[in-house]
Amino acid sequence: MQIKLDYLKIFSDWMSMLRMMKLINCISLLKKLENPLLMWIAFIVLGFCVPLKGINAHEIPTDVLVRSYFKADTEAVNLLVRVPLEAMRDMNFPVKGPGYLKLKEMPELTLDAAEIWLGNFVDVYAGEHKIADWKISKTRISLPSDLSFASYQKAYESFSLAPLSENTLLHHDQALLDVLITYPLKVSDTNFSVDLNFGGLGLNTTTVLTFVTPQGANRMFEFTGSPGLVELDPTWYRAFLRFVISGVEHILSGLDHLLFILCLILPCRQWRPLIATITAFTFAHSVTLLASAFGLVPNSLWFPPLIEMLISLSIVYMALENILRKDFRQRWSMAFGFGLVHGFGFSFALSESLQFAGNHLLTSLLSFNIGVEIGQILMIALALPILNYCLRNIASERLGIIVISVLVLHTAWHWMLERYMIVSAYQFNAPSLSSISWDEYMNWSLLLLFITLILYFLRRWFGEFLSKN
Repeated sequence: MQIKLDYLKIFSDWMSMLRMMKLINCISLLKKLENPLLMWIAFIVLGFCVPLKGINAHEIPTDVLVRSYFKADTEAVNLLVRVPLEAMRDMNFPVKGPGYLKLKEMPELTLDAAEIWLGNFVDVYAGEHKIADWKISKTRISLPSDLSFASYQKAYESFSLAPLSENTLLHHDQALLDVLITYPLKVSDTNFSVDLNFGGLGLNTTTVLTFVTPQGANRMFEFTGSPGLVELDPTWYRAFLRFVISGVEHILSGLDHLLFILCLILPCRQWRPLIATITAFTFAHSVTLLASAFGLVPNSLWFPPLIEMLISLSIVYMALENILRKDFRQRWSMAFGFGLVHGFGFSFALSESLQFAGNHLLTSLLSFNIGVEIGQILMIALALPILNYCLRNIASERLGIIVISVLVLHTAWHWMLERYMIVSAYQFNAPSLSSISWDEYMNWSLLLLFITLILYFLRRWFGEFLSKN
């Protein structure tokens, strides 16, 4: 009976191939029609005539979670990967009944799938040397309830266990594929980098990578899509360079931050008020950025949307002030206040990148802040000459400031309303005094004291600085 079914499958495949060849020949003949209208009518008729069941496409999974472990021994690097079997597309795994896997026929196919979809999309480097001669050592089909990937040791030992019984009813959409990829070491460099290019496994692919250090500690990375080359244990200067670039990219790609800086400098283009305003903004956002990195922020879900709404509110306020006020000598104080808010906004972007800092947390924080300042300086250096040229060549400089501020105000106002709708969807629960620990109370008190001291010294310095001609 099994042989008969196989012959029927072969016959069906050949008939599908013949139908496809006929379809291709028909399309080539239709293209020779000189009248475009007749060609399109023929295409439509042909489309209704082609049976849909002859089109056998493998759908791309929507959400794919990849769990992996990376550990280097003296002779080889072991990369353990667990992926949903449905992400291994176009493999035609043998099934029976409503879609249960024929587990006895799976081992050879899983090796091919692991090589095609996983091994070929991973690059491992030891220092600057790419490890090329990798191999798929073992594969294993697991149940969705299997917990062996809770730790590296359990995951590694699971490959020595007996495979699932062929009587196990496991649907192909629920099965998990566990893969052990081995990379032989030929150099003594232990500075490893890895490029997990798994973004094509699904429409939304999330990869959780756990790096097991030589000391046995676990360092976890989580990223979506394909993050590019990731240094698992970066040196301090590589971490410094990475976060400087990240800071520059963040400030230059954040339109709300750029519009706020534009509103700051628009009426304060003389160098003394400009230095005072930008310095106050820099001190303020540096304080809250560092405080956030060390956990001195609320863990509530409403906090990030609230900060985003307050950032748009800061742009609205600054634009209105540009329209209504004429004296901007004390603008630095507002820049300091709103800088505290923007620092929290910077921290949200930084929190996703700190996993790449390795053991260099403080270096990464400072370098990210340096990158933000470099981006601000670049933006101001480009904007000031353009603003000075445009405003000096119009009939009224004051009118030009008002027009630009109105345009910015219109954009920021819509942002504020949209973000307010998001914030209003959250339920705010004010913490009781009894729920605040002594350590939290002391940390927040020290932070407020530090902000007050900075504000005091800035006020004294700017008072003398701005009074000079």
